[in-house]
Amino acid sequence: MDRRLDAPPKLPTLYAAALARQARNALRRPAPADPLPTERHRVDNVTATQEKLDAFQRLMGRPQAEFLPSGYLHTLAFPVAVSVLARPDFPLPLLGMIHLSNEIHHLRPISLSERLSVTAWVENLLPHHSGAQVDVLVDIKTDSGSVWRGRSTYLAKGVKANGPAGTAVPSAGERRTEQLPEFHTRQWALASDIGRRYASVSGDYNPIHLSGISARASGMKRPIAHGMYLASRMAAEMGPGDATPFRWTVEFRAPVTLPSRVFLSAGMDRSVTAQWQGAEVTAWDPRRRRKHFSGRMERLGDSAGEE
Repeated sequence: MDRRLDAPPKLPTLYAAALARQARNALRRPAPADPLPTERHRVDNVTATQEKLDAFQRLMGRPQAEFLPSGYLHTLAFPVAVSVLARPDFPLPLLGMIHLSNEIHHLRPISLSERLSVTAWVENLLPHHSGAQVDVLVDIKTDSGSVWRGRSTYLAKGVKANGPAGTAVPSAGERRTEQLPEFHTRQWALASDIGRRYASVSGDYNPIHLSGISARASGMKRPIAHGMYLASRMAAEMGPGDATPFRWTVEFRAPVTLPSRVFLSAGMDRSVTAQWQGAEVTAWDPRRRRKHFSGRMERLGDSAGEE
């Protein structure tokens, strides 16, 4: 069942309500997580703005876009997704949740002027060796059908959930045995304010990303980069461009603390006609030799969005 919202919710309002609820719940004895809400949230007539799109492209280091980038579409859908996570009957604490992975199907080019319908819901509450994990799903449609679909998996530490153990993130011992590329093909120098800059274009003012003070208040030693900033930049720099349908996934390992330097290795797949077919990406901490994330992108057929 869909619950229709009049407009995309304001993320600071959702975060403030979540903070107040978590403060009240902190006084209670921990208990296994309740079932997930089944109601979906939907907002119609969502549109992009040229100003926000240009700001997003500047942050990604890309030129002006003819079509909406995959990462920017996530920012349009994110407030609707968070409105589900901020519901009183959502059993996990919203603030402090850790981004584990994403899977995105960008099904066709989407123009700035198109009106979008965004629907979000949650599934698959599972135990994880560090707590509980959950999938957040988003479907973006136009009159012609779905144009962008996303699945994001998040971890809530210290929360119990019933069921088989999740496997989204390897243990610390497994991380130490992961092989890293011998050489990097590019590197990112991420300034201490990158979390605030991404928040200004996405509206995602989660305190774990903003400053040392706000991160420590949320249980983190230092602020960390938004997972979707890293994933969006990967797709922008190493993807096929905004006019080509493609599928991309990213799995996060160690957070990127700010400020930081990140090494990346990208292997590109191209056809005999030199068309982009896909890419494998690994990002790591060059000092500690820890993997930050791995990503994979692959071209979809030009009719991928047709139903």
